[in-house]
Amino acid sequence: MNYQLTVKSLRLYSFLPFFATVLMIAYAYYTQYVDYLDPCPLCLIQRFIIIAIGFLYFLTFIYPPRKIFRTVITVLITLISFFGVLVSARHVWLQNLPADEVPACGPGLSFMFENFPIGSVIKDLFTGSGECAEITWRFLGLTMPMWTLICFIGFIIYTILWSRLRQE
Repeated sequence: MNYQLTVKSLRLYSFLPFFATVLMIAYAYYTQYVDYLDPCPLCLIQRFIIIAIGFLYFLTFIYPPRKIFRTVITVLITLISFFGVLVSARHVWLQNLPADEVPACGPGLSFMFENFPIGSVIKDLFTGSGECAEITWRFLGLTMPMWTLICFIGFIIYTILWSRLRQE
């Protein structure tokens, strides 16, 4: 399924996921600063992953890739999105644990960076804590980590389809 595209239309296909990441991050900051929903450590990692995906798609918008560069970008975005799937799935799993099995809440992120070695902080970030199990937001019955999980899967599918597009 290879389609002939102009550079202009290829840029549009790169702009759409970039714009989606901008909207996702904008909404994350909106919920943080307007709705006062502080992000947990796993939420922060998911934000970073979304920013990385957006940055890579922005690069392809500025400079539509050909051949090897397209393959490299496709692999990078797919791997980063897959990592996002893993982090989001872990977050969803924590949110669905029975109350007695939820890990204890750890200290705040700023406290951890000031008082613990960086390796320990990174490990704690990726494993999540009790605060990651709290559900404070839902839309259509799904929590924010569930929506980000769907978005990361969508990025994987879109990136694979995007990689199959050809320039004239």
